[in-house]
Amino acid sequence: MTDSNTIHDLTGVFSCQKVAKVGTGTTTRRVAQIGYYFVEQIESDLFEVRPLNNEFVPTGNSEKIARDQLLTDYTPEPEMYHKQVLPNMKNLQKTLARADRHRKQGNSFSAEMEYTSAVKVDELNVRGNFGVGLCFMERGETERANDVFARLISMDAAFEAKHKHLFNDFGINLRKSKMIPQAIEYYSKALSLSPDDENLHYNLARAYFEAENYAKTRKELSTCLELNADFAEAKKFVAYLDKKKLG
Repeated sequence: MTDSNTIHDLTGVFSCQKVAKVGTGTTTRRVAQIGYYFVEQIESDLFEVRPLNNEFVPTGNSEKIARDQLLTDYTPEPEMYHKQVLPNMKNLQKTLARADRHRKQGNSFSAEMEYTSAVKVDELNVRGNFGVGLCFMERGETERANDVFARLISMDAAFEAKHKHLFNDFGINLRKSKMIPQAIEYYSKALSLSPDDENLHYNLARAYFEAENYAKTRKELSTCLELNADFAEAKKFVAYLDKKKLG
């Protein structure tokens, strides 16, 4: 934490008082509530803000605010950051690291247990939810994997660039697990957030191909090549469709 007038490379906890409506009809009243937030500086004048949950870890989708808003509306809480939030965040990361090690070693059930522990601390934890879902798919438990998929598809944070490796791994496994409708919905959601990503259009094309929807396969490949005319795999895919006279 730093002096509020000289914020540089900031990471910490801040409180913010917000007014909320309580009750309905004639009993409605406005109540001031204090919320606590984990704040990280991402640019010189831009900060990412995420609420803390009851376990004192950042959770859910982030909001971006300017320096002026941070200085005006938020109050630093250094003691909470150092005594509660930072230790809990470190423990959560250790749990996830153990889970990742178990999964890489092929210990799916041990990995699932650790990922589940992480999700209990933060039910919206992207890495934990992806991990649980991957464990289910690796064991062929597609119904349970679908429950995780439904949770992930509602989380914009799951599609952020910092989670790209996990995101790609999960999408590939959806297709390999023959969860084709889910794969199509998954990549479509990703494209709604990143419409100019040629790799997403290519992956969606592959999912449509698995669904034998060749017209949409061609449409996505066409968009992919409009965005990147040198995309070799997309060119080969189009050539294959032409050769087989599909779509």
